[in-house]
This record gives sequence, structure tokens and C-alpha cells, in this order.
Amino acid sequence: MKKIVLAPDSFKGTMSALEICRIMSKAIIRSFPRCEVVSIPMADGGEGTVDCFLTSVRGEKVRLEISGPYFEKTEGFYGILSGGTAVIEMAAAAGLPMVKGKENPGKTTTYGVGQLIADALKKGCRHIILGLGGSC
Repeated sequence: MKKIVLAPDSFKGTMSALEICRIMSKAIIRSFPRCEVVSIPMADGGEGTVDCFLTSVRGEKVRLEISGPYFEKTEGFYGILSGGTAVIEMAAAAGLPMVKGKENPGKTTTYGVGQLIADALKKGCRHIILGLGGSC
């Protein structure tokens, strides 16, 4: 039996690594019906990092209202893994797609990242994995 391992990162702003895995897997199975496909979505610390961890190691996604890059109210998120470690991606609070068309690193803030960290600490997390990719 043939085995193919898929390990893509997201296509910035278009598809998540999970979506890419699903599409590639369907195409491979269509051409090689007896092939085993192993999907391991990847992330570089930016968009999709939390989802990749939650897919691989399981856990819960926590959503909350935070301040975005221009202090606007927005919904942010982070993950809590089964052992209590928080996974936070800066892109969820201060990501490039959040400032599309109004990029100005001199005026944007990462305050929302601190709000995500504070919430994770409040929920009892004492270990934090912080992904820094994709920030504005």
C-alpha cells in the first residue's frame, strides 16, 4: 500500500492548512483509491497555528472579545491543549489580514495579544506557546 504524507502551511489569506489537506487528500484518493493519506497541517507561528495544534494534539478553542490592531473591538481566540498549555497566535489579535488596506506599523498595537495571554492565565494556564508569525 502506498502512503502519502501531506504537511502544508496555509495559503496566506485564502485557505487554511486544514482546507488544503482536505482538497489534496480528495484528489489523491480519487487517483489512488488504495493509498493511505496522512494529513499533518502545519503553521509557521502565524495564521492557523492554533488550529494546527488543536487538530494534532486536541484541545479547546477559546473565543473572546479583544482589541484589534487599531484598538477596535474584535473577536480573538486561542487554544488550550489537554494538558493546560495555551497556544496563542499573534495573528489572531494583530494579524496582517486585520489591517488590509490600512497598514501602518507605527499606529497598530498588539494589545489584544496581551488580552489573550491574560485570559489564558486567568483560566489557569501556566505554560504558553506564542506564535509570532503574520503580525501587523
